Amino acid sequence: MRRVTAILRNALQTTALGMFVGFAVLPTARADQPTPPPKPAISDEAATAVAQMGKTLLASDLTITARTISVYLDQSGQPLHIFHTMKITVRRPDRIAVEFTGDDGKHDLFYDGKAASVFLPDSKKYATIPASGDIPSALNEVTTKLDLDFPLSVLFAASPDRVLLNDAMAAWQVGTASIDGVDCRHLFFSQKSGIDLELWVEKNSAATPRRLVVTYPLLQGQPSFVAEFTSWKTQPPLSNSEFTFDPPAGAKKIDLTSAVASGTEGGK
Repeated sequence: MRRVTAILRNALQTTALGMFVGFAVLPTARADQPTPPPKPAISDEAATAVAQMGKTLLASDLTITARTISVYLDQSGQPLHIFHTMKITVRRPDRIAVEFTGDDGKHDLFYDGKAASVFLPDSKKYATIPASGDIPSALNEVTTKLDLDFPLSVLFAASPDRVLLNDAMAAWQVGTASIDGVDCRHLFFSQKSGIDLELWVEKNSAATPRRLVVTYPLLQGQPSFVAEFTSWKTQPPLSNSEFTFDPPAGAKKIDLTSAVASGTEGGK
């Protein structure tokens, strides 16, 4: 229910653009999905590149930086472009921390294997929900309970290549491109979930992702999400403190249970 998100946003005194533009404004299209073709049309080039990428993404400890753009229509139908930079720290299978800095302020997400916390440093307000399992499971809890999406979550699945290809009705290599002087394959995926996905991976055995574009053609205005990765680093074992949220002095916790109950009583 969207009411949960509205209550949380009001409680955290966030902007009208939402807590996480990278999460919130691009919901996965679930209705009016196109009829899949009789047989998936996945080219050998795309399948091989994605399999190579999947192996690279299985590194235990990663630190990733990215620049992102979210494009969507506001309430008056005007297209908006919201920019962010992200630092993503990952320890497989069940740790992730994300630092967002962008047009709508600073936003942080922490998942330590037991709980997921959302923190806004500018207002020193935060919310915590119980979560467990691997990274995709925890992010699904965040999506379900806070109505927030993370378009990059597919990269941190237990088998990123299988998740990507299993959802593909068709996939092929569009061509090649140079990104920051590195030769890359430009791949296109038409997904059963109702999205179109473009992925640029290095043209080598590592197939490290360099750019990702997600488009939602079934939604009004065809919103999109763009991520350009500026750094991928394999780290030595990371400390648990990287993923544990320790509220700073003066930070205020939002009681989501009370907020939801209040919202339920107050309207439809």
